[in-house]
Amino acid sequence: MTGIWAASRRRILTPGTSQTKLARRGFHEKSPEATEQLEAAGAMFLAGYAHAAEAKQAWAAETGLQTVPRAYRGFAYEGAGMGFAVRDAIGPRRRHMTADLIDGRGADHIYMIYVGVGWALGRLPRALWGRMTDSLPDPVLRWLVLDGYGFHQAYFHTEKYVNRQFTPTDFPWPQEGPAAYANRVIDQGIGRAMWFVHGADPNLLADTIDSFPEARRADLYSGSALAVTYAGGLDETELATFKQRAGRYAGQVAQASAFAATARVRAGNVISHTGLATEVLCGATPEEAAQVALAAFPDPMERTASGEPAFEVWRQRIGAALGVPSTT
Repeated sequence: MTGIWAASRRRILTPGTSQTKLARRGFHEKSPEATEQLEAAGAMFLAGYAHAAEAKQAWAAETGLQTVPRAYRGFAYEGAGMGFAVRDAIGPRRRHMTADLIDGRGADHIYMIYVGVGWALGRLPRALWGRMTDSLPDPVLRWLVLDGYGFHQAYFHTEKYVNRQFTPTDFPWPQEGPAAYANRVIDQGIGRAMWFVHGADPNLLADTIDSFPEARRADLYSGSALAVTYAGGLDETELATFKQRAGRYAGQVAQASAFAATARVRAGNVISHTGLATEVLCGATPEEAAQVALAAFPDPMERTASGEPAFEVWRQRIGAALGVPSTT
């Protein structure tokens, strides 16, 4: 009976893979190769979500998650982060399945799991958000939840968040941080989603970012650079084009590329594209970029001179250490 219920829960909770098709979403398709790569990332996300929907406990999902091809395993853990966050929120009693996932083999994919929780924010009422986020252990990385939320909104509500450039004005997160900075991290997630929306076309992507108000472009380019490095889809010439189009936001691009490399190095799933991207975008190998990022990790109580939280301290330190100071 337990197995039947688990399978039923998986069918009820898990979206269909058609939701990841670029054509279904009306996204740009640059080439068959780029489309295949981006759609594979989405499919692996849903595979991870399905493992989380079916598992009785967080550790029980690990076997299935570890069978996902290594290059795409981070996307699966991102999906599992969303799946367990949904279950933490809608269960009849308080549970901490997402935190349990991080305590296990998910620790190698901690960045992706936090982002996955942000997807769940986009699916459930605000009254349930605390049940998904209160148990997340790292107050610096917790900002990544907003990145995931921004990605979800731009991916599923593209007309509103990308074409009409909507900005939330009353976003209730986080209680301990400035509202204006919350919108900045959401923009980083929107920029990351725009990489998928524009089908890995660097010029089309840059054209869209450059149509946004100037104050938002740094974070949009940052999010896009993270996707460029982690998800791939560009050759060396296209990477150079993306960097050239980013122009004065080279610091944000370098920082985000290093951050994406850190996620892959920590998980042991570096791919050839990772090294190509970090070489072009931040002048380092993935391992060197990860070392810079980890060495720059701040104390949670640190603030920038303008009062922005430790997550922004971290971003600025990475850019400075790479020799490309951020422009904000």
